[in-house]
Amino acid sequence: MEMTIKKSQGMGAILEDGLTTFRVWAPNADKVFVIGDFNEWEKQDLEMELEGNGYWSATTDKAKKGDEYKFLIHNGEMALERNDPYAYEVTNSNGNSIVRDLNFDWEGDNFELPAFNELVIYELHVGTFNRKNPDAVGTFGDVVQKLPYLKELGINCIELLPVSEFAGGISWGYNPAHPFAIEQDYGGPEGLVELVKEAHKAGIGIIMDVVYNHFGPSDVDLWQFDGWSENGKGGIYFYNDHRSSTPWGDTRPDYGRQEVRQYLRDNALMWIEKYHCDGLRLDATSYIRFEGGGLGEDRAIDEGNQMMREINTELQQKYPKVITIAEDLKGHEFVTDPLEKGGIGYGTQWDMNFVHPVREVLIDTHDDSRDLQKIVDALEFRYSSDAFKRVVYTESHDEVANGKARIPEEVHPGDAESEFAKKRAILGIVLTLTAPGIPMLFQGQEFIEDEYFQDTKPLDWKKQENHRGINRLVGDLIKLRTGDHDGGNGLRTQDINIVHLNQETKVLAYIRGKGSENPVLIVLNFSNQDRGGYGIGMDEGIDWKLRVNSVAKEYDSDFSEIEVTNPQIIEEVTDQKAFTGKIDIPGYAALIFTV
Repeated sequence: MEMTIKKSQGMGAILEDGLTTFRVWAPNADKVFVIGDFNEWEKQDLEMELEGNGYWSATTDKAKKGDEYKFLIHNGEMALERNDPYAYEVTNSNGNSIVRDLNFDWEGDNFELPAFNELVIYELHVGTFNRKNPDAVGTFGDVVQKLPYLKELGINCIELLPVSEFAGGISWGYNPAHPFAIEQDYGGPEGLVELVKEAHKAGIGIIMDVVYNHFGPSDVDLWQFDGWSENGKGGIYFYNDHRSSTPWGDTRPDYGRQEVRQYLRDNALMWIEKYHCDGLRLDATSYIRFEGGGLGEDRAIDEGNQMMREINTELQQKYPKVITIAEDLKGHEFVTDPLEKGGIGYGTQWDMNFVHPVREVLIDTHDDSRDLQKIVDALEFRYSSDAFKRVVYTESHDEVANGKARIPEEVHPGDAESEFAKKRAILGIVLTLTAPGIPMLFQGQEFIEDEYFQDTKPLDWKKQENHRGINRLVGDLIKLRTGDHDGGNGLRTQDINIVHLNQETKVLAYIRGKGSENPVLIVLNFSNQDRGGYGIGMDEGIDWKLRVNSVAKEYDSDFSEIEVTNPQIIEEVTDQKAFTGKIDIPGYAALIFTV
């Protein structure tokens, strides 16, 4: 028989014309009741009818918006009180579901995300980003208060760590207990809507981090939801064999069930349609694609690929401006290959081929062993023949935690305020913001935050005051990248040309947008040795003007005394060019020239 799958607007608690219809999927239940405030939690007052294919429904004029409720599921001798899998709000992660809709006044919001080549993403964690009270986590409202700062910084997109309701009030967010509900400690649905509205008014998009590779593992009412399971596993929403196993518990969703794929599809659409988010970042997609996350001779999960293709297909058809980002970290083009070419169809993916080699070179304690070819390979890499199919970064929530620190602390453990720690951290930021790809910064990176990321510790905004000059430098780089400042069009092109690479002097130079109206020349010194009158081969007729000197005194009083000027052009062969530009390059400097 053809299976009928209910759309998201037809699941959970649906408010319409003074009535509330409850609908739930519980294929192994014998009976299902709805209990709640509206019937004084009477266990046999509102019995649901079996619609077929495991779906149950009931309609009442008693339940109103704001009422708390649960499903009471009978399976043999078991009577199980369960939260609504589609609950848009819960009292807390182990409390009750709340009857509500998501029909907000969007005040004419019609924001659209800029094109991929103009994006600069800023990743932040709501609970720590602007946390003011040491006894309470940060909220969506606290983030709203920092939107003027983010707008002045120049970023045009915020990526939020997951905000679905999770166990407790403090978490990174990668332990979703109720995927459709918004974390109450952050401000619930209304708080998120206010953040999205105010961000859009400021010209800033919102990308939502979602977790579809596992649920929980704690406070998960989806576990053995209707009483059925096999092998002591999770029941209808989960695999009940070896495929259930993930690093986060036996909680991998059963992508082979159409109802489960629909559940995740409905969740993806909710963020876009109900909360006006501008994109989705899917966490750990390699654990959706492979049983063991893609390590060694790992078995593929074709059903997981099917689920992701279904989501990407629908989003691309309905919302072509929405960005989808895979955190896959396996370096596979398949993830971002177009759907019509057999790929999964993600818009872009976090790039392991950038972050790992760049961090390695920056953190290397010896200038002599710094391998610039690794930097070149990182700059030139691309997926699916498209430079913007990758997100490039040197810091993310993963890269600055779990035993790994921020770049300045990695460079100089115990003294991240040292001159060379700051300079090399800035080299990483310059590489990120001038490389082909979509650049991403992690909260506080722009003012040399050096603490490793913890969900219990707020971002140190005193460092923003202490490093106001560096903060301004990063803002200048961002605005050149986005087009807020003119002359940087070359940074938004696909191409890169390496024009100078010297492993002995540790000087690297490349041009973005060569041949375009506004090419950009980037010169980097990966050693602490000043290079006076250094020669780089140049084309005739290009009048390069110094735009940014990353180690200028104006950015930090610890920085270089050397006054860098425009290149002095002489007729001398260098780098197989007839002309040479003589440049004074301070140690650990990044120099940016435009025309």
